[in-house]
Amino acid sequence: MRKLPTKLLVTVLGLLMVLPAASAAASGSEQQERPARPLKVMSYNIHHGAGTDGVLDLERIARVIENSGADLIGLQEVDRHWSERSNWVNQPAWLAARLKMHYAYAANLDLPPLNPGEPRRQYGTAVLSKTPIKHFENTLLPKYPTGEQRGLAVATTKIRGIDLRFANTHLTHNNNAERLEQAQKVAELLAGSKVPTFVVGDLNARPTAPEITTLTKIWRDTWAEVGAGPGYTSPTGNPAARIDYLLHSSKIEPVSAEVLTTIASDHLPVVATYLLR
Repeated sequence: MRKLPTKLLVTVLGLLMVLPAASAAASGSEQQERPARPLKVMSYNIHHGAGTDGVLDLERIARVIENSGADLIGLQEVDRHWSERSNWVNQPAWLAARLKMHYAYAANLDLPPLNPGEPRRQYGTAVLSKTPIKHFENTLLPKYPTGEQRGLAVATTKIRGIDLRFANTHLTHNNNAERLEQAQKVAELLAGSKVPTFVVGDLNARPTAPEITTLTKIWRDTWAEVGAGPGYTSPTGNPAARIDYLLHSSKIEPVSAEVLTTIASDHLPVVATYLLR
């Protein structure tokens, strides 16, 4: 067998050693240069579609969501065949069809129908997503004897190629101690996961309340990071309190946040843009 000249052999061996390093450097460079993927998220208490003008108009709610450009939405106070107040409509299904989005529904109140054969009467929260919802689970939160049942709805989805966990809740409005227990349960239920996480909802408390700081010790408050002004969301006519929140884990980078002006509900929706890397 013919031997390669010594100089040529050294050159070939040198190239073989350089190629893996160059490949790894290129891969690292590619990772650094990969553009961040934007995501828009909304939390909106829709008051079963009834506006401050007394008009029930689910189409108006749909337009607010549509015009926001949100990819992932947490809704509170959503009726499904609940009563005459919302014309017995399956609101999450209607909104999902109207907006061409995927949805999941969490019934925190679940009553039998008024007449045999009719759908159950339900009231709770919903998640809308532009991408399929891979898994969904609702866990009932602590309730005092005179309280209304609340829950934590958790959806997992993949957006822009990244797995996300999206938790949506509506804490009680009239009992501080009960609300604190609910917030502690939310923190317990969501603990330990490394999946990028959003915790959104109508939390019915101001940012300095113990129930809110229980959560913001774990997740970052988007409005506090990138919002401008007080971020008041309630009541719609004369907003004086920030009680609707978008919280996120450290793997998510917020860019901007705003509260939208509308009379479609008794709460104003809060929406924010994030970068996923």
